[in-house]
Amino acid sequence: MKTEKSRLIQIAILAALGLAAALSLALPQLLRGEREPQLLSLTVLLRDTDSSGWTVARQGMEQAADELGAELRFLTLAAANDGAEQEELLLREIEDGAAALVVVPADPAALSAALAPWLVVCPVVTLESPMEGAAGVVSPDNALLGQELAEALLEDWDGGEVLLLDTAGRCAGVSARLAAAEETLAAEGIPARRAEALSEEPPRWVMAFEPSVTQRTAEGREAGGRDFALYGVGSAAAITAQLERGNLAAIAAWSDYAAGYLAVRRAVNAVRGTGGALGPLPFFILREEDIYAPENQKLLFPIMSSSSR
Repeated sequence: MKTEKSRLIQIAILAALGLAAALSLALPQLLRGEREPQLLSLTVLLRDTDSSGWTVARQGMEQAADELGAELRFLTLAAANDGAEQEELLLREIEDGAAALVVVPADPAALSAALAPWLVVCPVVTLESPMEGAAGVVSPDNALLGQELAEALLEDWDGGEVLLLDTAGRCAGVSARLAAAEETLAAEGIPARRAEALSEEPPRWVMAFEPSVTQRTAEGREAGGRDFALYGVGSAAAITAQLERGNLAAIAAWSDYAAGYLAVRRAVNAVRGTGGALGPLPFFILREEDIYAPENQKLLFPIMSSSSR
């Protein structure tokens, strides 16, 4: 009887020791799992077929994702400004479990209608154009930008018609820039007309309202040896180079890095129920002589500025 009791005690002790050993191995893993929440999955979808113009914005997005515990999936369209394809891709991403979306909407009104049933469970943050139901928009004040860019042209204008490149399609943000510039010129009695593309013999004054169009138009001016004053938007390296070479009279520039960073931060905060509203991005009207001013270094050369620190 005594032997049997001793044997049971030994078995109990061994079982307790085994359980303690198992817990000692499992507990750190369980605690680490609590300390390291699962990464949020965010999808980023542009309205272009080529994402090269968004390189700096992407760096800002990746920095924010790394800091805030998110992983990014970048998508592009097969055809630029294809709103139907954009809707299809985003609905698929929601079905596949995306926690939030960061989008440059091709057609904000149509996209809002298509995503409306899902916006509560999958927040959307837009770049460039506001969208009804979105958790936020990261963009300059587009109307003010168009107005101030037109005012830069008025400082130089000495006669002649102004050509406004109307390339936005249904992109509300870019359209707002064009409309404000057109209104500003009209208020001063300056003749202006819209066109979807540059003619073989453009007028002396041309305005572009998208970074990609600004870049292409400046490069075409240089390649064709054309002589017209071009006013555009954007702060990409290729646009800065065209400004430096005299192919742009002035640009409205904002920080693409900040835009990307703020978009991802707002998306993560929307999922987690934190953070407040976003204000418009600051922008600056720059001419060739402003490129190397110290206050513009981080704006126009963000990579060089950060690597020199």
